[in-house]
Amino acid sequence: MGLNDDIAALEAVPTFAGIEREALRLVAFAAESRILRAGDVLFRRGEPADAGYLVRSGAIALDARDDGSPTEYVAGPGVLIGELALFAETKRPATAIAREPSSVTKLPRSVMRRVLVEFPDVAAHLRARFVERLNAMATDLAAVRRTLLSIDR
Repeated sequence: MGLNDDIAALEAVPTFAGIEREALRLVAFAAESRILRAGDVLFRRGEPADAGYLVRSGAIALDARDDGSPTEYVAGPGVLIGELALFAETKRPATAIAREPSSVTKLPRSVMRRVLVEFPDVAAHLRARFVERLNAMATDLAAVRRTLLSIDR
């Protein structure tokens, strides 16, 4: 895949939607492609997280329990795994295992930090998107709280 294909794939991710193309070009240029076989571990729960991964093809199972129980979530093409790791130091909350032959694009945090410095409009855009998402999450949590309180009555 070429650089323009990588940029187009990034533009399709909600986190990157609306970000100027030159900033995405920098991210795409620094990104690393990985091919995984079924059963390959992309990362393990508890490991330091220094990058996000864009699933390009296949399916990546995310298992937060590591106890052999059924996987809670499977990420398919177009899904960004480890978004928080793009912006903050954190540990992996789950183990990611390829369910089938898959390809991912690794997006290093160091590149995102560079983008935020070199493209201040991108930083403002991302901040606004995160505020929207946090407000929506707070609304959803309030609805869950009301439901739980009504059950207790």
